[in-house]
Amino acid sequence: MKLKQISLAVLAATTMMAGMATSQAAEVEVLHYWTSGGEAKSAAELKKMMEAKGITWKDFAVAGGGGENATTALKARVIAGSAPTAAQIKGPSIQEWGNEGVLANIDAAATEGKWDSLLPKVVSNVMKYKGHYVAAPINVHRVNWLWINPEVLKKAGATTPTNFDEFFVAADKIKKAGFIAVAHGGQPWQDATVFESVALGVGGAEFYKKALIQLDPATLSGPTMIKTFDTLGKIKTYIDKDSAGRDWNLATAMVINGKAGMQFMGDWAKGEFTAAGKQPGKDYLCVAAPGTEKSYTFNIDSLAMFNVKGAEQQKAQLTLATAVMSPEFQEIFNLNKGSIPVRAGVSRAKFDSCALKSMDDMDATNKSGGLVPSFAHGMAIDSAKAGAIQDVIAKFMNSNMTSQAAAQALVKAAKAK
Repeated sequence: MKLKQISLAVLAATTMMAGMATSQAAEVEVLHYWTSGGEAKSAAELKKMMEAKGITWKDFAVAGGGGENATTALKARVIAGSAPTAAQIKGPSIQEWGNEGVLANIDAAATEGKWDSLLPKVVSNVMKYKGHYVAAPINVHRVNWLWINPEVLKKAGATTPTNFDEFFVAADKIKKAGFIAVAHGGQPWQDATVFESVALGVGGAEFYKKALIQLDPATLSGPTMIKTFDTLGKIKTYIDKDSAGRDWNLATAMVINGKAGMQFMGDWAKGEFTAAGKQPGKDYLCVAAPGTEKSYTFNIDSLAMFNVKGAEQQKAQLTLATAVMSPEFQEIFNLNKGSIPVRAGVSRAKFDSCALKSMDDMDATNKSGGLVPSFAHGMAIDSAKAGAIQDVIAKFMNSNMTSQAAAQALVKAAKAK
């Protein structure tokens, strides 16, 4: 979603209105869209931590739309001159808000907490605007997972795939045994989620970076991208005819209930398995998407900090940033959400085998160069370009568009403004 430029007149009015506000007791107002059970529980923990420090928590929860509704509410508040203390914002959107001149410098908290040494550089870069911290990262979701029902595999006489050749052998066997091979919801963001894992599996991390981060035209229209669409087109043939508009969690339920064998989805899917009382390694398998064992697409939740008036409120904001990065909060939030802590130094004791694999793979790919931002989840490129590319993928998934035509369409989509 492209942010509209906020006029200088509005910003001037904002400054005046903020200046007129009387200084209240220390308070933080946090705009977020953590409204599902486990997420709301996690947000409540942060509230508890702030209140223990004598700071009032003002909850500004906006449900729905994967954050789009929250963004709309945030724009209205900023234009009205009453920005919250912090808002749940991701990836390049942090830079877009930074360009508006409305984000607060929280270097004081970052320096005291030694954030540079605790965070992978690829993460800290996203949290900074022009070299200064303006956001606190909360968690890391790995997107390039394949979720498998081992009982379905066993009944089909199939084995866990590690590359796409093996994947299609397994999918054939699952289909022949009377199951749906690939559980999927026909929504544009889900199509894009599968696409980016396929691109990574077919072309590797360097191809992924050139195509989906640098948006290099020759790479977008080249033979590896055509092969990516060929592979995606083949996956399409293993998805059931009722997939249109299906929510992701209903697709996950198909794997949980043994109706389907496999699903491409980020590790928020794990929350569904956990809620159903399923054990990793026994009732379900979490493996890297085919061909992506040495790569890791990350999706990070973060709280961006907005300019607030008065020493008390600024101090409360820094306390909030420090709390978000604390080992205590990072542990409890991520245990609830299915993700992993974004910072080093958090105890691994309570995390399950899928989370431990995610931690180990993140460390390894951070060193090898295989750690890449998720294009499908707003971490890699600006929202206008990401939306245009997602539209091409959705069109390919829902028509007879050829791989060559889709690759050419990506070049045009990458120029969207």
